[in-house]
Amino acid sequence: MDALSSFLLADFLGHAVWLWLMFIAIVIALLVFDLGVLHRDPNHVIGVRESLWLSALYISLALVFGAWVWWYLGARSGMEYYTGFLIEKSLALDNVFVIALIFSYFAIPPQYQHRVLFWGILGVIVLRAIMIGVGAAIVSQWSWVLWIFGAFLLATGVKMLWMIDNMPDIASNPLLRFMKKHLRVTNELHGHRFFVTQPHPVSGRAALWATPLFFALVLVEFADLIFAVDSVPAIFAITQDPFIVYTSNIFAILGLRALYFALAAVIHRFTYLKYALAVVLIFIGCKIFYNQLYGKMDAWISLSVTFGLLAAGILYSLYKTRSGGPAPAALPAGDAAAQRTA
Repeated sequence: MDALSSFLLADFLGHAVWLWLMFIAIVIALLVFDLGVLHRDPNHVIGVRESLWLSALYISLALVFGAWVWWYLGARSGMEYYTGFLIEKSLALDNVFVIALIFSYFAIPPQYQHRVLFWGILGVIVLRAIMIGVGAAIVSQWSWVLWIFGAFLLATGVKMLWMIDNMPDIASNPLLRFMKKHLRVTNELHGHRFFVTQPHPVSGRAALWATPLFFALVLVEFADLIFAVDSVPAIFAITQDPFIVYTSNIFAILGLRALYFALAAVIHRFTYLKYALAVVLIFIGCKIFYNQLYGKMDAWISLSVTFGLLAAGILYSLYKTRSGGPAPAALPAGDAAAQRTA
């Protein structure tokens, strides 16, 4: 019993082991509830109403967890958690747009999209843990790395302002070209399966083939990795506490999958949010330099400025598109299938 108590109370990345185990248990319980209770039918299509209710549930849980962080770890940690959650949640909106383009390119029907997003979130949990762990180790050993983070965020924010209308070209993605060159891929979907066994076109022997659903999963994971390059330095600018960084990231991403099915159809209503996100990244980059030169900025200022910029971007977007606007530039399913098999 003493050995167990010692293990649970042992320090891991600045906090007791039991805190990390508690959070991991919460995440596992949510994933089991999602897959085993809400989506036992693999062909179930999530509608907008269900998507909004699920998203509200995940956001509520994230806010309650933040309240617990505020109570247990202190007000500063609580504000840092909420700021990180808000930034990650907002940056995830761009990720929704890219995921919609990926699904459109591969002509993935709605009943199969949840499977890709569910397995994608498992990869995200692992990838973010690795990136945040490495980032925390680097920052703790070489604090000057924060200057690089600040410069990177400033450059990223300015680049976003200049390239705000540029859409990612899925067909020219280097990872997709690599997979097409080195993997056998079927011309059509095979239900929920990522791999199937089919005769080889030359030898006639049974061979393992990837399906377009697997390609979509890999590109969704790759898209999150690219977005993490922005979001992880951004939240390290808010706090260097790995527990706050990881929990706020994962809670924001867990809700993204639920929110996707509601946002994918109306993402064009948030056109001007991208400008707000760019300004937020610039602000956070400047905040790093301020912290290094003058001392840590008050957490209330970070939270207030971030919330104000994002709220302004959302409200202005909704106002400008109140009479309707062009749908997001997505490939029609027929054209997507044609490109996929080309």
